[in-house]
Amino acid sequence: MVQLISTGIEDVKLVSLRKFSDERGYFYESWNADKFRAAGLPLDFVQDNQAGSVAAGTMRGLHYQIAPHAQGKLIGVIRGSIYDVAVDIRRGSPTFGRSIGVTLTASEPARIWIPVGFAHGYVTLEPDTEVVYKVTAGYAPQAEGGLRWDDPALGIDWPIPPAEMIVNDRDRNWPRLADAPAHFQYGAA
Repeated sequence: MVQLISTGIEDVKLVSLRKFSDERGYFYESWNADKFRAAGLPLDFVQDNQAGSVAAGTMRGLHYQIAPHAQGKLIGVIRGSIYDVAVDIRRGSPTFGRSIGVTLTASEPARIWIPVGFAHGYVTLEPDTEVVYKVTAGYAPQAEGGLRWDDPALGIDWPIPPAEMIVNDRDRNWPRLADAPAHFQYGAA
């Protein structure tokens, strides 16, 4: 069974998955096209990604891709845990500039759906964390964009102190929301 759970931003959904456990361990369907479509996510994914982070406090984000390579993402954790964030960057949206954050763990088989028009990032909460995600468009370096993960205008309450985060140079140098190009318009096809 797949259940969509509303978040503080209408188009971002937490996806609850049914987990079966017994003395051998556990089983759950991490992706089933028919069940996801029936739950309200009619998606066509084109690429699966997996990222491993050695240390707790590893920051990845806030990233997006612009058209014609814009990506929706379905994110989950298969080892460890993360604090996952989506930021609405659709100009004209009633939630423009707002963020939603959720904790995803390997012990709970949930996913978060982040549609096109959102910047996405996460920080690892445990060492040796592995994240898996499906995307609706392939990776296109010429279409990459991002926002500063620590932009005060976003008001993200990261659970790891910023001074303790491991952040690469690319993610340190993205623009703040106020300086970012308007790549997405709310309600645009």
